[in-house]
Parts: sequence; structure tokens; C-alpha cells
Amino acid sequence: MTVPMKSSLVLKKLRSGENVSCFKINLADARVVEMAALAGFDCIWLDQEHIGHDWSILTAQVWAAKSQNKDTLVRVPRGSYSDYVKPLELDASGIMVPHVMNVADAEKVVAMTRFHPQGMRAIDGGNADGAYTAADFKQYLKDANQQRFIILQIEDPEALEEVEGIAQVDGFDMLFFGPGDFSQAIGAPGDMDHPKIQEARKKVAAAAAKHGKFAGTTGGPKQLGMLHEMGYQFVSVGADVVGLTQYCNQLIAETKEEKEAQNRPDYYNPSQKQ
Repeated sequence: MTVPMKSSLVLKKLRSGENVSCFKINLADARVVEMAALAGFDCIWLDQEHIGHDWSILTAQVWAAKSQNKDTLVRVPRGSYSDYVKPLELDASGIMVPHVMNVADAEKVVAMTRFHPQGMRAIDGGNADGAYTAADFKQYLKDANQQRFIILQIEDPEALEEVEGIAQVDGFDMLFFGPGDFSQAIGAPGDMDHPKIQEARKKVAAAAAKHGKFAGTTGGPKQLGMLHEMGYQFVSVGADVVGLTQYCNQLIAETKEEKEAQNRPDYYNPSQKQ
């Protein structure tokens, strides 16, 4: 009996014209991934570019998302082919390569991450994505090309100039605009409303649509309408560390307010004996 590869929820929704919700995880505990998946996010973003968890942590996080039938996206560090394919072999649903700069760069990523005939990804088949050799070998190669997504991140002005050519490269699924690093590169770090940021967002989405690719980016819930209208079907709307930090700050502020209230002469404590 052969075991089929788990299909991608993200690709299913995108190919059906639906929008996809994503949530970024910085913390190492796999239970945080499971919490985000239980909350209903379609895709959980795991970051190896800036976080660099060891492979056992990443393995547990992928399992946690799979337990709730959700996808995982691993942003890989720029590196060798093994840095790119290991998350896929752990059965992550897709990878995102940061700072893709030009057409040659995009073609190299595809060559390293897709099997024949799209690329020359190194073949193993003995890991989770190949059901530890329980998958039919030839079907495994086809499924990996069809059910695992490759995302190229556009976050530099140089890449924006070549975005039309990059979008034309065969073998990847999505262009992802990264406004943070782009804002720094244009001399306006953190200014997400800068006209050049808005222009870049539109240009990336338009290039993706023109050449049959999906478009992704980051943005808050209040921006979703605008981003969807612009052509972004995939939006990462938050992160675990943001929520935890805001919650801690809120508790400290409320505690301070309560202490100040207790020092007022008109303070009433309902539990105080009369």
C-alpha cells in the first residue's frame, strides 16, 4: 500500500480563487503553532531566516500544524540547496526564500527546490514528505511539484526593477512583497504608508497576476480589504510575539491603574468588610 502526500490547504484555496490567512510564529513551543491552527488560520509561518530553531523544533511545529490539517510555510535562510529542501522533507507545505534579487536568482531557487522536469532538486524520499519511502516514488515527485509551494520574497528596490522578469520564471507559486526591508532600503524604515511602499505593493501584485503567480504580503486585519482588492490572496496578519507582548503590556497597565485607584480616598473595595 502506498501513502499519498498530504495536499496543501493553501494551494487548494488559492487555486479556487479564495483568500488565505496566515499567522507568524517566532516562539519555539509547538503548542503555540497548534493554538494558531486551532484558532482557524490556514497557514502558520515558521521563520528560519531570523529565528533559526533547530530541526527538532521545526519538526514538532510542522507536526502541530498537520494535526489540525493546516499548512506550514518556512521562510528559509539564504543558503545551500539543503537549507531549502530540508523543511520540505520535514513535510512543511512550502518555503519562502528571502531577498530574491533577479531572474537568475529565481531560476536557481526553482532548480534547487523542484523535481524533474521543473528543476533538479536532490532526491531522497525517505523523510516525512515521502511517507518514509511508503509513497509511490514517481507519484511522490509529481506531488511534491504540485502540492508544495515555493514563494520568492521581493523586498529590495533592485528586485522590484526586475519583478516582471522574475514573475515569468516557471516553477514557483508566489511573489511575496516584504515591506519592512523595502522601507529600509528606500530610506524610510518603518514608514509603511510611504508612497514608494504603496507603489511597490501594486507593482508586485500586478506582475504576479500578469504571469500566473499568486501574490502575498503582510498587513493588519484593517488592511485586508485594500490588499485583497489589490490582488493579494495571501496575507500574514499577525505574530505570536506581538500578541504576547501587547497582552503583557496591557496587564501591567491595568495593574498600575488598579494600584493608583487603591490610593484614592474614594476607592471602594467590595470585598472589604463593613
